[in-house]
Amino acid sequence: MFDVDDVLQTLAAHELKLTPQRRRVVEVFFRHPGEHLSADDVYAEVRREHPDVGLATIYRTLDLLSDLGILDKLEFGDGRSRYELDRGERERHLHLICTRCGRVEELQPDELLARLEGEIERRTGFLVVDRELKFYGLCAGCRADRQAGR
Repeated sequence: MFDVDDVLQTLAAHELKLTPQRRRVVEVFFRHPGEHLSADDVYAEVRREHPDVGLATIYRTLDLLSDLGILDKLEFGDGRSRYELDRGERERHLHLICTRCGRVEELQPDELLARLEGEIERRTGFLVVDRELKFYGLCAGCRADRQAGR
């Protein structure tokens, strides 16, 4: 997972600077580790401290940080891109997406998934080097609401 030094090194390697706007965006992700933030989420948080920042700046910064591999850009089928700090391939995880409220939860893969990858390789010769697995359904809160008739 990235830390501030990694971000600085990555930007420097591409002859880019850590501008105040980029710093603010990166700080949001360090304050919210493991969360899946949309551009609107980041914009709202940055604007609390820096009301002069524009939404276009946030989008450009998110795209740049994603292109550099600092952020992972995720699509959950709701029409909004979400971002999280890149964790590298060693910290792959699954996403559980609530189709009612849009909540996104993470789940660490277990041995069942590792066995499935091994079986895929054994049967086909295909070596899985990365995966993106999403489950869609109802989170515990929405499931309880539904059962209560709300």
